[in-house]
Amino acid sequence: MSKHAWIVTATLLATSLSAVAQSGNASALPAAPAMHLTLQMNNAAGVSSGQNPPLTRQQAEQMALRNNPRISASKLLAMAQQQGVREARAAYLPDLTGAVTAVRADNGSRISASSLTASRLMTHAGAGGELSQLITDFGHTRNLILTQKLEAQAANANALATKEEIVLYTDQAFYSALTAQAILHVAQQTVKTRQITETQVNQLTAHKLRSTLDLSFAQVNLSEAKLMELDAENNADASMAQLDAILGLDHNVAYQLVEDHTTAPAPPVDLDSLVQQAIQQRPDLMAMNYGTRSEQKYAHAERDQLLPTISAMGTVGATPVRVDRYYTSNWWGAVGVNMNVPIFNGFLYNAQAKAARERAEADAEYTRDLKDKIVRDVNTSWLRVNTAYQRLTVTTQLVQEADMGLKLAQTRYNLGLSSIVELSQAQLQQTRAQIEATNARYEYRLALATLRYQTGQLP
Repeated sequence: MSKHAWIVTATLLATSLSAVAQSGNASALPAAPAMHLTLQMNNAAGVSSGQNPPLTRQQAEQMALRNNPRISASKLLAMAQQQGVREARAAYLPDLTGAVTAVRADNGSRISASSLTASRLMTHAGAGGELSQLITDFGHTRNLILTQKLEAQAANANALATKEEIVLYTDQAFYSALTAQAILHVAQQTVKTRQITETQVNQLTAHKLRSTLDLSFAQVNLSEAKLMELDAENNADASMAQLDAILGLDHNVAYQLVEDHTTAPAPPVDLDSLVQQAIQQRPDLMAMNYGTRSEQKYAHAERDQLLPTISAMGTVGATPVRVDRYYTSNWWGAVGVNMNVPIFNGFLYNAQAKAARERAEADAEYTRDLKDKIVRDVNTSWLRVNTAYQRLTVTTQLVQEADMGLKLAQTRYNLGLSSIVELSQAQLQQTRAQIEATNARYEYRLALATLRYQTGQLP
């Protein structure tokens, strides 16, 4: 043993003997309470309290998909959009109407004003029907049907995008609440530990073994821990309320969240493949593409209004009550073909076609903008995943170093070589390290969930 090491050992031994002599009946100073928060906090997220129902992330996602009103609304809108296809296709089907008419008039009188129709009036009663059938409008109706089909596909894609958004929001709320519960557990353990420390220092101060300054520091540390516990309780309650809202609940349920203890996968390596996957699979981008194509078809339909419309018509009926000298038969019937040719209507159709074409071009630009944002979001999400993955290693080392520092501070405290300030600082550093480790663990899983959403992977 070197001379220097021998001197240090002798000094520590002498200090220990001095502390024993000062303590009277006590054999040594009370040991500082050890904070084994690592094991406690890891178990806190996975053990149910017995009162609150347990909830895993997968269960939360399924519950949100069943109960969230946005999911139901998006499905209903997609179903409603399907009816638009039927509305547009109705123009291809026959239009059959019936009528029953009875007139009491001054026979032989005439209408001498208003519209250019048959002006003669006479008493009669009859019933009949009319049938009209579109033969062709040279693409106008066909483009309207294609427009509605594309709108229906866009609505289905939007419903899928809403589903993926709800899953992402559920994961965000779940991990936020899980983090808040873990931090609350840390805060509660910190209060217990500092309460024990304050009680011990108070006893030592009463026996003149510690100064009132040490007691004051211990009391301040205890008050700070209680404040941290209050903040943690508020954050836990607020996070749980947010989760309940995402789950579609109209009342508060305090779940005991269960952490997934399976090993999280490593970050993906190939960024380019992720970008291509996002461009191909993102449902919101699909919806924008369908919307752009729909506007283009609608622009063609507006242009086709300038073309003729050919239709067939027929009518048949009977007139049981009539004036015989004006009616040669008690029934009527006729068929014919009509072609409407637009000649001039104040450039209305031209303006409508141009406006629709410009809206289609604007939608194409919005689609390109969304594509650029998706590429950006995939890049930033990928960077966040890699950073969060690196933080796992750093925070693990931080916890180990904080635990070692606390053990050394406890040893110095037990030997009477340090004040409560050094011990409290070591306890605070360990608490912060545990919180950082908790945040890092859940932030990495949330970053992976966000990357899955950005690349359009189905939940």
